[in-house]
Amino acid sequence: MGRNYSSRRSLAIVCLVLFLTFLDNTIVSVILSNVQDKLAAGVQALQWIVDSYMLVFAVFMLFGGTLGDILGRKKVMLAGVGLFVAGSLIAMLADSVPVLVAGRVVMGLGAAASEPGTLSMIRHIYPDRKPRSRALGVWAAVSGIALAFGPIFGGVIIGFSDWRGVFAFNAVFGLLALIAGWLFLPENSNPRGSKLDIAGLVCGGVSLASVILALILGENYGYRIWWILLLFILSVVAMISFIRIEMISKNPVLPLSFFKKIHFTIANIVAFTANFGIFAVFFFVALYLQLIAGYSGYQIALAFITMAVAIVAAALIAGRWNAAHRTLPLTIFGCLVAAAGIFILNSVIQPNVSTATLAWTLAVSGLGFGICLVTMTSTVLGIVPPDRSGMAASTVNTFRELGGVFGVAILGSIVNAQLTTQLIYKLKALGLPTNFQSFVIYALTHGGHTPKGLHVSVAELAAHASLIQQVTQAAYKAFGNGLSIALYIAGSMLAATAMITAIIYLWRRSTNLGSLYTNQPENNQLHH
Repeated sequence: MGRNYSSRRSLAIVCLVLFLTFLDNTIVSVILSNVQDKLAAGVQALQWIVDSYMLVFAVFMLFGGTLGDILGRKKVMLAGVGLFVAGSLIAMLADSVPVLVAGRVVMGLGAAASEPGTLSMIRHIYPDRKPRSRALGVWAAVSGIALAFGPIFGGVIIGFSDWRGVFAFNAVFGLLALIAGWLFLPENSNPRGSKLDIAGLVCGGVSLASVILALILGENYGYRIWWILLLFILSVVAMISFIRIEMISKNPVLPLSFFKKIHFTIANIVAFTANFGIFAVFFFVALYLQLIAGYSGYQIALAFITMAVAIVAAALIAGRWNAAHRTLPLTIFGCLVAAAGIFILNSVIQPNVSTATLAWTLAVSGLGFGICLVTMTSTVLGIVPPDRSGMAASTVNTFRELGGVFGVAILGSIVNAQLTTQLIYKLKALGLPTNFQSFVIYALTHGGHTPKGLHVSVAELAAHASLIQQVTQAAYKAFGNGLSIALYIAGSMLAATAMITAIIYLWRRSTNLGSLYTNQPENNQLHH
């Protein structure tokens, strides 16, 4: 009886750590407008505030698992929680965007160190396969719920506080998790044969950081400038080096052998495209609602709560169905529903959209995302040996994070390009003076703040009042156009993933290998 109680308590603590690290992917989506207003942040700065956390999280996540094996999983996980708390405090006290981004980087390092430990601890807490499987199911559900509830928690906090309140929340609950983990979690390690894949980590990190840096900085400097092109080339070279290193490494940071299983590869593609779509909604729709539709934090929380409930409900239902049926048809269905939800959202969103309309359209996409969450997680846990389940699950989580990183970077570049290009065209058409053009563009993309060193007199502002109104409306329209393109791309990626998965599924069935796509343990051996 005592062991069961201890196991449940340990699982609750582990899930609290997991919840905090994944919550912070999306909780910041509803504070961006407030950050823009308080810190004069432009669209590019907002991208870095979101992406800096996810990029560091993704790059160091698998590395953190190996570090825990060597030094002790409890030590590394709790050290990660400590870093997460420290980063939250840095972000909470930030008085500029660079300091805020630095805090987010520290938080990302902490999340990367602690998240793999949550899986490793579960394997130690539940040595028997059946209870461990149930615990892993809880773990998977919590990771999805955290993403879904991020905008809700953030919306409630921003309703009575400001953006600093979100990071205060992170610090307080992170500290509680740290204390509980220190007091109640058991320590365990397995250093034999475990080595840090430094070369793989460096090459993988350089590749991802280079391409994200190029994508975001290229918005302002252009993608044909020599050093932006050099960043793209560096990313490709580093990725090729990373793949070569991982193929020969005895302790790879990313086990490429897993990808020989077609089911595993599909699961990671779904993880990437699903999170790409989720962040198209959470980042850009939330920002549009704040800046253009004038939604309060409470209104955003109310609109997104239906999506969160839909994700949880779909995950529960899909989990039961998935346990007794083939996974790929459910994966295809989930991707199609998520894509349909995004396309419907794209058709209804406009400055005067009602909360009720948003609620039901977000719920549709939430149903699809909930199904995808279950299928992609159960797939990787069902086709690898139990002793490698932690690495497999961390791999799919890495692809989830990368989907969010690239979603914010690529779609943000499109939205920003639409905004600045159409603004410049409108300003030139109206015949505004050059210095006033720069002033207006900066003000509209930085929350109304005046650029440093650029001054426009009150009389000049009054003289161009009617033009300013026209330009503001043009900016709103440009942002809406950019959002529409972003949602269309995200929905199309999900639809394409569904089509590719369907083709593979039908092809495998036609070759009498359809039995591979069940979740029954006896079929797992066929994958090896």
